[in-house]
Amino acid sequence: MQILIAPNAFKDSLDAVQAAQAIQRGLERSHLQPMCTLQPIADGGDGMLEVMLSQANGAKKYATVEDPLGRPVKAAYGLIQSGKTAVIEMAEASGLRLLSADERDPCKTSTFGTGQLIQEALNQGVREIVLGVGGSATVDGGLGIVQALGAKLTDDSGNEVPRGSDGLAVLGSIDVSGLDDRLKHCRITVPCDVTNTLVGAAEVFGPQKGASPELVVEIEQYFLRYSDLVKKHLRKDIAHLPRGGAAGGVAAALYAFFDADLVNGTAFLLAKTGFQAALDQADLLITTEGALDQQTQGGKGPFYVAQRAQTQHKPVIILVGSVPKDYAPQNYPDYDAIFPIGPRPQLLEKALKHTAENLERTAYQIGNLLAIKKP
Repeated sequence: MQILIAPNAFKDSLDAVQAAQAIQRGLERSHLQPMCTLQPIADGGDGMLEVMLSQANGAKKYATVEDPLGRPVKAAYGLIQSGKTAVIEMAEASGLRLLSADERDPCKTSTFGTGQLIQEALNQGVREIVLGVGGSATVDGGLGIVQALGAKLTDDSGNEVPRGSDGLAVLGSIDVSGLDDRLKHCRITVPCDVTNTLVGAAEVFGPQKGASPELVVEIEQYFLRYSDLVKKHLRKDIAHLPRGGAAGGVAAALYAFFDADLVNGTAFLLAKTGFQAALDQADLLITTEGALDQQTQGGKGPFYVAQRAQTQHKPVIILVGSVPKDYAPQNYPDYDAIFPIGPRPQLLEKALKHTAENLERTAYQIGNLLAIKKP
């Protein structure tokens, strides 16, 4: 049996590559003796870098840049296609995972370090940048990125604006004459796992990054003024741009300042990693999701690959960390079988530590089940 293993990452536990390897180990220990093809998936969020490097045999590079609060951090990025394309994961420099819970403060957290990573990639001579914006700690509308790359952002008195949403609060003028000229010859693609617009983004993403209800209201007002300034200075309309709200407005900024392409993250990455060719050869697809719910069905990676398999009438198994309390089969018609991987009721913290062994054990039993033959 040809089995295509296309897992999503398990947040705070395993990246998609590690999840694929765990499933493969379990299947290959079983009585099934399958032929496994690994196609870990990502949608532009955490784990995108490892997925693209694993599929493209790329090289990982490191640079010391600023974290969301301006402290030095060693951040990874990747080079693929013989060094012509850079893969940057925003979370490496400007990610929520770099902060403790009490450090989350959208007023101060900035995307400046991500701009520095882009500059590092340009120094490598790349002509294309794939920038995943998931897992960010910021709601600064991408101001830090454009500042790092040479734009002059000032308040009404001509002073440079501060980092974070504090900069949005006083932004009065935009001058792009100092932007790095190399950006004119570099295509930027932003795989997004959300379709939210800039206006409304603070309400959706602000609280997880530390914004109080009062600050959310303020940032929404900042975004309205920001979009007016962008329209005035750059002739771009970003207020209601689909996907523009990703990463607290970073996607909108990349579109406005650098003509970036904002694309469906899963579709883009599957095309880049040859998923369809692997699916054509498969008899069965196995995917994963940490918490299966209606957000999964809203277009996340597992849902997308399951739909692709179903169009070819190929069965789909999904391995999940949890199913919703109100689970109803009719709400999840794209999966032929759903297997929770937890061995027993336990605290989330403990479950996260054992994701790999739980995946391997469950895959082993699925392999044995598939190997059963009628007498």
